[in-house]
Amino acid sequence: MESSISKEEIGELPLCQFEGRITVVEDAEAVPALVEELLQYKVLGFDTETKPAFKKGSNHQVALLQLSTNNEAWLFRLNKIGFPPELGRLMASTSVKKVGVAIRDDVKGLNKLARFKPGGFVELQDMVKDFDIDVFSLKGLAGLLLNVRVSKRQRLSNWEADELGPGQIDYAAIDAWIGLRIFEELMLRKPSYQAKPIVFRN
Repeated sequence: MESSISKEEIGELPLCQFEGRITVVEDAEAVPALVEELLQYKVLGFDTETKPAFKKGSNHQVALLQLSTNNEAWLFRLNKIGFPPELGRLMASTSVKKVGVAIRDDVKGLNKLARFKPGGFVELQDMVKDFDIDVFSLKGLAGLLLNVRVSKRQRLSNWEADELGPGQIDYAAIDAWIGLRIFEELMLRKPSYQAKPIVFRN
């Protein structure tokens, strides 16, 4: 297995697309039923988005929480619905693995919205070290392991906009889903591997 990939090699790969269904959640009343559904899964792709701060010293709260299976992605617009306790329950659940890249900061951002004890979070950057992989970005891992290119064009867009544009919706879904695909690919290569969740210190 290759241990790294160059920017040039990534640039030649086909752009990845999420073909599943995408649900944008802007109604807090829809959250309890959705969380009950999501608690049935063993593994979910996970990510968050925050409106970029271009002024020194200014920070924004997490605006979007993305969770994904291979067939469906859910985009929770936290700037509109807040952080309902049911989402806290899902984020605390140790029976549902939530996988992604650089997720400690994401969890820290969510914890500023509401306190919960994080459980079941698996950091792909920690995991790939056990596979002798020297790539740690989502884009790099997608290129190396899945032979696809992830576009980062929407990353610095306004995630607190009244309406999310189609490009933002696709980007947000892909970012959560591709983390899940990377996790699944690693597990295919080493089926006996035990993915260890992050231990968060209070």
